[in-house]
Amino acid sequence: MPHSLCILVFLLALASKSLPITAQISSFAGLTLRRRSYTTIAAAMGDDSGMDAVQRRLMFDDECILVDENDNVVGHDTKYNCHLMEKIEKENLLHRAFSVFLFNSKYELLLQQRSATKVTFPLVWTNTCCSHPLYRESELIAENTLGVRNAAQRKLLDELGIPAEHVPVDEFTPLGRMLYKAPSDGKWGEHELDYLLFMVRDVAVNPNPDEVAGIKYVNQEELKELLRKADAGEEGLKLSPWFRLVVDNFLFKWWDHVQRGTLNEAIDMKTIHKLI
Repeated sequence: MPHSLCILVFLLALASKSLPITAQISSFAGLTLRRRSYTTIAAAMGDDSGMDAVQRRLMFDDECILVDENDNVVGHDTKYNCHLMEKIEKENLLHRAFSVFLFNSKYELLLQQRSATKVTFPLVWTNTCCSHPLYRESELIAENTLGVRNAAQRKLLDELGIPAEHVPVDEFTPLGRMLYKAPSDGKWGEHELDYLLFMVRDVAVNPNPDEVAGIKYVNQEELKELLRKADAGEEGLKLSPWFRLVVDNFLFKWWDHVQRGTLNEAIDMKTIHKLI
């Protein structure tokens, strides 16, 4: 139907209502503007239109903290932009992140499998919780890494349903920082300065299916078997690249400290390990 005829039909339909014609025309103009707005949004989304609604909201609402390679804050940008490989490569976007390693009283490590709807690295197995402090006052606090610890507590609740009182911020032990880059697919990837946080607590876990597909506690030998399966390509098992970097460079020696109660001896927050 020609555009002019569509307008005529619309105005005739409105004529049967009690609104004055000026209000009717204004309403039509408003609808036209909104239609153009939705069209613009859809065009901007492009082939992301099929993205899960929860993940889309997080991608566009959450603002990551941009840092330089010395971990100095240099700005902020959407989670969406921070994970586009094109922007990572062209603009060298680097954002702050954290990875939580939560052990129970038997010194077993809680792992999670990322949900199928995650934009980056769906269905891979990884450490307890991996995410980003956001560009907000409570998560920008530099003193004693409090901002990062606040973010970790928030995200443990969001992803795994772990109540904040089960993971007090002052019981996280920041052990170190690493800088890495890893593509997820042709479009998405990670470029993070990652804080590695350890805690030993027995907690209640109630995973959020929008974020987590599965969980399991493992001891050291069980983790080594998972590594073997991932390396052999068995059962389609995959590990996140940041988790594998921590496993290959730090985890087992730090795990020994956890079991001996000497974790403080392993702390090195001065060094930024560049594992690109």
